[in-house]
Amino acid sequence: MSPSASAERIDVHQHIVPAFYRDELAKAGIADAGGRSLPDWSAESALRLMDLLGTTTSIVSVSTPGTGFLTEPADAADLARRLNDHCAALATHHADRFGFFATLPMPDSDASAAEAARALDDLRADGVTLLANNRGTYLGAGGQDALWQTLNDRGAVVFVHPAELPAPPVDGIPAFAADFLLDTTRAAYLLVRNGVPRRYPNVRFILSHGGGFVPYASHRMALTIANDTARSPLDVLDDFRSFYFDTALSSSPAALPTLLAFARPGHVLFGSDWPFAPIPAGQYFASGLDDNLARDVLNAVNRANAEALFPRLAATSPTPPPVPPGPVRLRRAAQRTAARLVFKLVQPSTE
Repeated sequence: MSPSASAERIDVHQHIVPAFYRDELAKAGIADAGGRSLPDWSAESALRLMDLLGTTTSIVSVSTPGTGFLTEPADAADLARRLNDHCAALATHHADRFGFFATLPMPDSDASAAEAARALDDLRADGVTLLANNRGTYLGAGGQDALWQTLNDRGAVVFVHPAELPAPPVDGIPAFAADFLLDTTRAAYLLVRNGVPRRYPNVRFILSHGGGFVPYASHRMALTIANDTARSPLDVLDDFRSFYFDTALSSSPAALPTLLAFARPGHVLFGSDWPFAPIPAGQYFASGLDDNLARDVLNAVNRANAEALFPRLAATSPTPPPVPPGPVRLRRAAQRTAARLVFKLVQPSTE
């Protein structure tokens, strides 16, 4: 049996696209997110993907544009409530398979603080989702203290997801392919530059997609911030290393060693980015983990690190999914084998 078949993964980067949210986006003329068409979504299709990748629990979130496409604050707050109520119902109906990160109506910090309190206290959300920028206002900018204090008081987990850059796109470069990585990096830079992790140490941040460019450019950015703020570069690097990172689309032989070398032990978490990342992409990058990590590191990335961050997931043993019929098992095994073969075939030659 391949590692992914029995991995018991916890996926911290999986998205949900409810029908009513798709309708709201359509009313605003939005048919894609970051240059990728809005994918179909259902709980049933999510569970099939999870079973294929060996995922026992997924913490779902709403991707870009969140509620930021609505310019009326009251409309954005109402949509955030509806999305969070929907996610809470999903998590209740499939208690052993789904959790959720609450959507907040940013850039309204006060409204977002109020919805964060409701979602965390009443709906038992696992954390909150914050886009790296909301209509051009980045995380870490001024005026967000009410939100950070609310999250800090609750020791909340913040899942930072990229959005489209507040600049015209470049023809031929889809936002999800490159701009998303810069967007996450910008947010991380500003959070550290303006001291948010230091002033609100109980907030745990997860940076999507391996942190964008953060691990690769961390020392360059630390020296710049240190020069700008008269802080020690080591302190700045320590703040960058306080972040958690997910592996969504980021477990290639080029990216994964840099991420693991930079991140603190226990700070790398499994992510798939489904359904925006299609099933073959999920299998491809899951194979990157299964075939290139030592067993103890793989187990930590797949599950143990997330259990430490979300203690409720460690409170009970994961419930294995139902055993599918023989033909389904054979088909999934063939899919996994094909994904691992493709992963190996497309790696650059070392000759």
